[in-house]
Amino acid sequence: MTIHQRVVVERGMRSGYPVVVAVHSTALGQALGGCRLAVYPDWRAGLDDALRLSEAMTAKTALAGLPNGGGKTVVVLPPDGREADRRAILHDVGDVIQGLGGIYATGPDVGTGPDDMEIIGDRTDHVLCRSADSSPGTAAGAVAALRAVVADRFGSPSLEGRSCAVLGVGRVGTHLVESLTAAGARVIASDVDASRRTAVESLGATWTDPRGCLTAEVDVLVPAALGGLLTAATVPALRCAAVAGPANNQLDRPETADLLHEAGILWAPDVVVSAGGIIHAVATELHRETPEQVAARIDGIGHTLSGILDAARETSSTPAAAATRLVDFLIGETAVPTLTAC
Repeated sequence: MTIHQRVVVERGMRSGYPVVVAVHSTALGQALGGCRLAVYPDWRAGLDDALRLSEAMTAKTALAGLPNGGGKTVVVLPPDGREADRRAILHDVGDVIQGLGGIYATGPDVGTGPDDMEIIGDRTDHVLCRSADSSPGTAAGAVAALRAVVADRFGSPSLEGRSCAVLGVGRVGTHLVESLTAAGARVIASDVDASRRTAVESLGATWTDPRGCLTAEVDVLVPAALGGLLTAATVPALRCAAVAGPANNQLDRPETADLLHEAGILWAPDVVVSAGGIIHAVATELHRETPEQVAARIDGIGHTLSGILDAARETSSTPAAAATRLVDFLIGETAVPTLTAC
């Protein structure tokens, strides 16, 4: 992968908070990436997160077949949890993005939603999902990926009777629980916010604590919260056959993919599994495609993932390595593809 094309760190003139915008690549077109409002120990930690997330967005858009690159916005909130006027923060974000001249557009991410995109839109036109929630699209893409994973692992794409542990039941995770239980899967779920238990149980899932969810003996562990879940410490505790979920940056470091492979656990690259939301936004808002066309694009995530899993077997490598090779080819960093894009 290339080094970042452009990185901007500015102190917001209204809020006083650091606003980081990392543009990783525009090789395929305008860079896209969500706006994250989160607490960090300092601005450098927020910068590190933006760099990781923006590089992952380049992979996500390329593997989704979108004519776009990757970027990310991170607003560094202070450790004490104090937050300045929200409109001021979001106007600061809009000003920074507008100053980039159109090479990057943002959308919702952790800590933001469609209403926040409307406010950012006061200051720039380079913003997506102003009036629509991307979480149903993200969840639908994850379900398509889960069907590909169970087909690869168990011989059939049917989710009926399969056991899944959904870790994180925010907007995306709740949609996932609903879809999985409707498909006949046996679902256990958890979240750090115990108030979500009632909603989860009303959908037919079983509630447990986060540690119990992580280490449950299930067919598929489905990470649907923040990243960094899979580490050298947590992988040995896993009792699942596969890991596939919409959480971004699930691996604490690239080498953890090798640990999962050595443990006999199939890991579906998160940049593929989590692409449904961005596919929905781009296809709907930029290309004005019909709902049927958008649904077909999102369902195609399963086909793309199946191709990556096949290529990993053919080359005796991990799915992570196979996905990276395909991304490098798609953005023009390798002259000859090592696998065929789906």
